[in-house]
Amino acid sequence: MIYNPSDDSYLLQEQVRKKSKDKKVLDMGSGSGIQALTAKESGAKSVIASDIDEESINFLKKKGLNTIKSDLFSNISEKFDLIVFNPPYLPRDPREDNESSLATTGGEKGDEIYLKFFQQVPNYLNKNGSIIILISSLTPRKRIASLLNKLNLRKNALSKKKLFMELLEVWEIN
Repeated sequence: MIYNPSDDSYLLQEQVRKKSKDKKVLDMGSGSGIQALTAKESGAKSVIASDIDEESINFLKKKGLNTIKSDLFSNISEKFDLIVFNPPYLPRDPREDNESSLATTGGEKGDEIYLKFFQQVPNYLNKNGSIIILISSLTPRKRIASLLNKLNLRKNALSKKKLFMELLEVWEIN
């Protein structure tokens, strides 16, 4: 299932537009390719779109993007100046079907994908590289903050958007 751009995608896109110029960019969990295409249009040196979903990979290829099918970094071997990620961030909802939950659910509590991502990401960042990632107020942050601290990664909130039921934030991490 391809995740269609929504408020979270557009909030993240604003920062990708500002931060991609002359960078080697990885769009993790690319989905529809909105972030990868934005990075490319904003003058990125190179862009790779990565996703776990075969339908998304085929869609991204049709958009002319360099793509890699990968579960997080499982098939990634390069290092990047900028890694962009709009991960699934909601806690598991037993009412949601399996296909839809792949695009929205970040695990039982909602932070599990973040934790896996942050444990792996230092190996894929160039010196002085950074991460731009979206996070929701619906995602528990205590374990994320603890892991970032342990990995000596620092976050800076770049933008926020209040929605009816949540607050979305875009963090830059380096």
